[in-house]
Amino acid sequence: MCPSKYFFVIASLISLASCREKEVNLTNSEPTKPNIIYILADDLGYGELGVFGQDKIETPHIDALANQGMLFTQHYTSAPVCAPARYMFLTGKHSGNAYIRGNHEWRERGDVWDYREMAKDSTLEGQYPMPKETVTLGHRLQNAGYTTGMVGKWGLGAPHTHSVPNDMGFDFFYGYNGQRQAHTYYPLHLYKNKDRVHLKNDTIAPHTPFSMELDSLDPASYAKFTQPDYAPDLMFKEISTFVAAQQKNPFFLYWATPIPHVAIQAPQKWVDYYIEKFGNESPYLANRGNGYFPHRNPRAGYAAMISYLDENIGKLVQQLKDQGLYENTLIVFTSDNGPSFAGGTQPEWFNSAGPFKENFGKGKGFVYEGGIRVPTFFTWPSKIKSGTKSDLPSVHYDMLATFGAITGYDIPEDTNGINLLPTLLGETNQKKHEFLYWEFPEYGGQIAIRMGDWKVVRQHLKDTQAPTLELYNLVKDPTESNNVASEHPDILKNATLIFEQEHTKSEFERFQIPPLEQGLLSETK
Repeated sequence: MCPSKYFFVIASLISLASCREKEVNLTNSEPTKPNIIYILADDLGYGELGVFGQDKIETPHIDALANQGMLFTQHYTSAPVCAPARYMFLTGKHSGNAYIRGNHEWRERGDVWDYREMAKDSTLEGQYPMPKETVTLGHRLQNAGYTTGMVGKWGLGAPHTHSVPNDMGFDFFYGYNGQRQAHTYYPLHLYKNKDRVHLKNDTIAPHTPFSMELDSLDPASYAKFTQPDYAPDLMFKEISTFVAAQQKNPFFLYWATPIPHVAIQAPQKWVDYYIEKFGNESPYLANRGNGYFPHRNPRAGYAAMISYLDENIGKLVQQLKDQGLYENTLIVFTSDNGPSFAGGTQPEWFNSAGPFKENFGKGKGFVYEGGIRVPTFFTWPSKIKSGTKSDLPSVHYDMLATFGAITGYDIPEDTNGINLLPTLLGETNQKKHEFLYWEFPEYGGQIAIRMGDWKVVRQHLKDTQAPTLELYNLVKDPTESNNVASEHPDILKNATLIFEQEHTKSEFERFQIPPLEQGLLSETK
């Protein structure tokens, strides 16, 4: 072989090695890049899948899919509520420097909570938009040659703004533009791309309580809360159609299912199944406290929603197999935050957070493990060994770097995430987080940081209650019941330095946490 040929071979090997972090090397018989499906459940607790210990709700299809891949037992959401969790997943930012750090309903527009007014005036829909210059994971995958689709709940902008899915990295969108409309599974309309699709449903505004002149034990008294067009049915049809069209080019599907976020509304066949399994129960009337819609059999209804989602995931997997796409499709399943306490969900009865606490103050909306540790697995039959587990602490904002390593797009230097691909492939060169970071301005103002096995939690940094200073060892105390802050001042000092280093002031007053903004965190006891 002549020297020039030697040089060509060596240069080629060097080039391939340098790309190892950017793109997976596949055999010549496979497509160069895998399809990616990211399934984001809504308010699904860590313990609400069979594969994560659930013994009341049946999820055989999800469990089977999980067992064909790798369980992540220490995976976290970026935030304990909807909008910021979704923003940080799409941008690779943690909440110390994210643009969206809480739910922002953009009330300056008018009566945004009036369902009937929103139906008449689409400018009242949606949440506060992301900046126009935002580059999302969808944009990056488009640039890497992917066809991108999103089905489900958006929650990061509003109609008639620049911050809608089709302008934020998605070739196709079908579902709810805003979170408030998703408080009913029988809405008056959904969106297909930028256009409203009107449904055959009557106007039953979310949070309509039970009519007390009716018999609460009679199932017929709840009839109006079930309408002809069930949004998850329509959304799954669009998912199936989207996947059916993606035979040649790689695709990314972001399935942001609204299930099992309340209101409790599910197909009757699944409700009947769980009525037979659970037996008689008291109705949920939604006439005080936690609202949403009433339901004659709330436990059965809630379990039915999750099993319905499980059924559709089974259908999707079968479709991928039928199209010959399954082996080279990476499926990620996770949840946007921990289980809800509202709408009749009864998380303590279901043990919804598994080994953690799920009651109000510990589940959704809070930075304790029950609110931010989420059930997660990765399945990629051609690459990930089946039946494996990882206890690597990881988080939603790792997806930007991970998908970049898989597909070849440039990973931005300012991402707060790490690339999880070495773990997925069973390699030993996995980079680890020095810490995981949360700040959440709602529910009194909260911050948290995980450093190894240690978790620091600060509560009541914005309300009138005395601020807390909490430290837990998650190995010895996973329920965060034994505060040992007084015993480890060195750990608290290190955490305070990280909080001050990682925090940037939000331009929104509603997202600001005064002790952080004023540099007084160390003085707040």
